[in-house]
Amino acid sequence: MKIQLAQSYGFCFGVKRAIEIAEEHRGSVTYGPLIHNKDEIDRLKEGFKIDIVHDLTDIQNDATVVIRTHGIPKEELRALQLRENKIIDATCPYVTTPQNIVEKMSAEGYSIVIFGDKEHPEIKGVVSYAQDAQDAFIVLESEELEALPLKGKVAVVSQTTKKPEDFAKIVTALMTTRKEIRVFNTICNATFENQDAASDLAKEADVMIVIGGKHSSNTKQLHSICQRDCADSYLVENEKELEAVWFKDKNLCGISAGASTPDWIVQNVIKQIEKLQKVACK
Repeated sequence: MKIQLAQSYGFCFGVKRAIEIAEEHRGSVTYGPLIHNKDEIDRLKEGFKIDIVHDLTDIQNDATVVIRTHGIPKEELRALQLRENKIIDATCPYVTTPQNIVEKMSAEGYSIVIFGDKEHPEIKGVVSYAQDAQDAFIVLESEELEALPLKGKVAVVSQTTKKPEDFAKIVTALMTTRKEIRVFNTICNATFENQDAASDLAKEADVMIVIGGKHSSNTKQLHSICQRDCADSYLVENEKELEAVWFKDKNLCGISAGASTPDWIVQNVIKQIEKLQKVACK
């Protein structure tokens, strides 16, 4: 069986930048998980003494605080800035872009529609930048728009890891009912590239392995895309979750990885697939 990596996969610019920032500040704490990959977070904790805090009250006065890649709500950032701690902002620039857009367009009197997952930390941060919380709406489906008390003019942004075709459905639905729409495509370029590469490979593969955190939005999107073109597509966090039976009588195993997946995990998965392949062939 041949093992083939997607043309584009793994660490995006924002995640790589955040990891480098964290490594430069050994002994710091991250406010919330730095990225959505438990194995990489464990590596930072063991090798660089970087802990996670989930509440402002748990932060020691002398601690250096690294803000996670997905960003945090505006009011929490202000509260942090009032403390004596040294603050290092590792928010991905692709995430601060929709934050800034929402803040600006809200100030100009636009209703804000945010395409994304309400419980995702990135979206919790983005929506907090609206001037009026009652005039900012988070949606996942175009059908949700009908019940919203939107103004005549609307600004639309997207979670950085969503599918462009799904974002387009939201925009198209708004075009039929609103007089003025400002559309900001805030989906990350790395998301485009990884999704397109995964789709291309899944069309050829007999089995697809998508590597990444189970709570990672972009990894789950990759898995969904691969399933569309390759029924035998599996999402794993690391090599321990692989099963030999997946590779029995397969000719091509394709591999993709989410934006928070480091290459050392990808290489561990490849080595384990090679071992399991021998078992499956016996």
